[in-house]
Amino acid sequence: MVCAALLAPRRSVRSSDDVTKLIQTLLDGFAVGGLYALIALGYTMVYGILKFINFAHSDVFVLGAWISWVVTVRLLRLDALPADATPWWAAPVVILTAMVVCGLTGFIIERFAYRPLRNAPRLNVLITAIGVSLLLQNTGQLRVFFGPYPKAVPVLLPNQTVGSVAGVNLPAVDAIVIGVTILLMLALEALIFRTKLGRAMRAVSFNTQTAALMGIHVDRVISFTFVLGSALAAAAGFLFVMKYPAGLKQPADAAWVMLGLKAFVAAVVGGIGNVRGAMLGGILIGLLEFFGVAYLEPLYRDVYVFSLLILVLLFRPAGLLGRAVAEKV
Repeated sequence: MVCAALLAPRRSVRSSDDVTKLIQTLLDGFAVGGLYALIALGYTMVYGILKFINFAHSDVFVLGAWISWVVTVRLLRLDALPADATPWWAAPVVILTAMVVCGLTGFIIERFAYRPLRNAPRLNVLITAIGVSLLLQNTGQLRVFFGPYPKAVPVLLPNQTVGSVAGVNLPAVDAIVIGVTILLMLALEALIFRTKLGRAMRAVSFNTQTAALMGIHVDRVISFTFVLGSALAAAAGFLFVMKYPAGLKQPADAAWVMLGLKAFVAAVVGGIGNVRGAMLGGILIGLLEFFGVAYLEPLYRDVYVFSLLILVLLFRPAGLLGRAVAEKV
């Protein structure tokens, strides 16, 4: 009886700690997984229409993060203000500016790098995509732009706690990241499946020649797809540096490359070319990464992600929500 009485409180504390750890891991996984999903949407939309991987897309995500720093520090000079004195309009202005700049960048990339090669062999397009990626990375390191050194980004979002569940405090930054991510994905869902422009995008994705014969301006639809995907990547870049403001890595840092690769993995896992699949894949990758770190071995966080990619390619090559396409011979 005495032993049971002594053990009971310990079990209660352990159970409470386990629940706290589980909820914290879920929150972190959803927050970062949503960012992966926003980046993955750009990959999957471009592939769905043009059937090639835009490897420069991850660099547009990085550009969004750096544009956020430029607007915050160099233009608005908000780094000189105390954290509690940041104006309410700062975050919307910064994220919208980043989305506009990256959307314009996506349009320029499509117009001058990819459109001339639309009927060229896929290898030519692949080499061009890698070249555009390297161009953005190395241009960003010039001192006239962002420079070669990491930077600190002032946090523009509230830093107080908005709620507590089972001992887990939900910071306002995480709540805003999750909320904005869900809002953007719902807006994209409505655009693609409930608007005339969305029907045009799906028609071009199904068959470019038939869509053109039906009166759809194919070039405009493709350009809009690049603009939309780049804007979503810019939003992810802004939210990422708001969640992790300590050090904005240099444009060519390997950490950025890994983030882009994980977003690409999310698109493949969900089903490359499937918008809903990219959303699902991003959330799954974020949850897998954080649960692996919390319950297994933190050093293998990237191993978990790419192991899932291998398993999906082995047992469901079209992705979780993708459909296998039978080719006529």
